[in-house]
Amino acid sequence: MAVVSKNHPAPDLVRVRRALLSVSDKTGLVDFARGLAGAGVELVSTGGTRAALEAAGLAVRDVSELTQFPEIMDGRVKTLHPGVHGGLLGIRDDADHRSAMQEYGIVDIDMAVVNLYPFEQTVASGADPATIVENIDIGGPAMIRASAKNHAYVTVVTDPEDYARVLGALESQDGSISLALRRELAALAFARTAAYDAAVSGWFAQELSLQAPRHRAFGGKLLDVMRYGENPHQAAAFYATGENRPGVATATLLQGKQLSYNNINDTDAAFELVSEFDQDRAACAIIKHANPCGVAVGGSLVDAYRRALECDQTSAFGGIVALNRPLDAETAAEIVKIFTEVIIAPDASDEAREILSAKKNLRLMTTGALVDPRQPGIMVKTVAGGLLVQGRDNGIVLPEDFKVVTKRAPDARELSDMDFAFCVAKHVKSNAIVYALNGATVGIGAGQMSRVDSARIAARKAVDAAEVLGLATPLTKGSVVASDAFFPFADGLLSAIEAGATAVIQPGGSMRDQDVIDAADAAGIAMVFTGMRHFRH
Repeated sequence: MAVVSKNHPAPDLVRVRRALLSVSDKTGLVDFARGLAGAGVELVSTGGTRAALEAAGLAVRDVSELTQFPEIMDGRVKTLHPGVHGGLLGIRDDADHRSAMQEYGIVDIDMAVVNLYPFEQTVASGADPATIVENIDIGGPAMIRASAKNHAYVTVVTDPEDYARVLGALESQDGSISLALRRELAALAFARTAAYDAAVSGWFAQELSLQAPRHRAFGGKLLDVMRYGENPHQAAAFYATGENRPGVATATLLQGKQLSYNNINDTDAAFELVSEFDQDRAACAIIKHANPCGVAVGGSLVDAYRRALECDQTSAFGGIVALNRPLDAETAAEIVKIFTEVIIAPDASDEAREILSAKKNLRLMTTGALVDPRQPGIMVKTVAGGLLVQGRDNGIVLPEDFKVVTKRAPDARELSDMDFAFCVAKHVKSNAIVYALNGATVGIGAGQMSRVDSARIAARKAVDAAEVLGLATPLTKGSVVASDAFFPFADGLLSAIEAGATAVIQPGGSMRDQDVIDAADAAGIAMVFTGMRHFRH
């Protein structure tokens, strides 16, 4: 049964006479507290926060003076007391509440300045489970929620970013805070505790390998407000979840204008793909609309970039370039020859940064590390009225696990290209077909309704790319071909054979596998099954 409100109208301006400060993040704390004291606000604090304020020469009451009870259990219990929560939750205009406060010596707390133990940062640091659990805040969320619920009378401040405007409001309103600002800060407070609880429950689900917990929560912190989403009529924003995964959400933007929604989506796709390749081989991926238009490995970054570009120079215009090694000057000079939206790499040399600085709008992002493609994680997609949640596609099949199903086995070069092509196909929208030769894509077909269409489009692109390079022979001549899922019929394979492919890698598993194998044997090509599908929708 719902609790019935007594319908006390909230006052507009509430004078702040007493503030409770208990923060883990002490950024800007002393200056903020000094501003509060200057506005005539009495400061009450706990533990390390109180020590920091006293060290700065500020007069501070210990919270134990309100509770008449000391901190115990290593500080686990210090604010969970009626002397605190009564001061936060009491309805000032309710006679019964006021009477209870007077009877038990509870004083008003008009402002709560609280932020939480660094749970997300502790998880990201790779700490052990005991340390992570110890960084689950209990008293902080309780005070934040109590203050936010009673925002009719209490101002709750959970983020140092809001300190300046709170002090500004106190100064302009004679020591008072308006109802509008109290409501806004309360909304921020509830969002913060929701995101915090989502991080905690998400960590437990991962720690316990719960594939489908009964309740699933997601939260994040705003990183940026986009000008618009995929289209100008769609609002959009970018949030960080705190996941310990190098990439666009944690990267440093060294130069260039704000990234758009589509830029972020494409850059994430590019960096996830290029991270599949160990740094012992330089790798480059060029992405357009979340699909690769060229991927290559090589002895150097510039070699990998040039070979990736050759796959589809037309589509690469205005694309995203991802590199698996620090960007060097030679590669930077090559990339700027065509219009590029974003470059993302683990790092960039000073010389490379200097070259790119002439392109003011080109975004350069550094991540500090590559993604571990085997690292688990969660992917979320919205549907009407619900969420689809799945694990990341971190499946990897090694060449020694390939199953040769044709009379002819692939040679060493084909086997290496098969491994490369199947890895790329994992990052191409389904239905996906990838032709590769000597560690570079030479034709990519993505996102078609039938696999045979993807095979034909990829082959057509290879013909076009050859013409741009002044070659008479399609780039697919002598290549291998990878399919993200099985060939349901032999027609897709026959299209690949017609394009010049000499070997094919696919998951297998179709009712007509034998028909496809027979077609491969009839053409004298090699084929292997991986037993693993890589749909990407």
